[in-house]
Amino acid sequence: MKLTEAEWQIMNALWQKHPATAREVMDRLDRRVQWAYTTIKTMLTRLVEKKAVGEIKQGNTSVYDPLVSQQKARLSAFRSLLDQAFDGAMGPLVHFLAEEKQLSAKEKKELARILESEAENKGE
Repeated sequence: MKLTEAEWQIMNALWQKHPATAREVMDRLDRRVQWAYTTIKTMLTRLVEKKAVGEIKQGNTSVYDPLVSQQKARLSAFRSLLDQAFDGAMGPLVHFLAEEKQLSAKEKKELARILESEAENKGE
């Protein structure tokens, strides 16, 4: 499932606390996001159509619940990035991360520790 940047913001608000109404989602969005209520309702409708969000009517109010976990959405986004930017190959991604000048020495050390730990767990 591919989410737009705006849909990620809506989903993050839902993952914070759910179920939630559109008004509650609106209240959880970053203050710099100044979308109209109708815009949020439209995005929630699209997320329902994508089967990322479930909708239940309670009287005249719709209540929304994420149907996709944050972990699954992140994994899908990661796989998409890996396929698009690195031709699906993990090696070039790891090399890119290790060489990225914006990573601190501490972050590079943590990346190396994680890779070493995973290799040990798999008996490599």
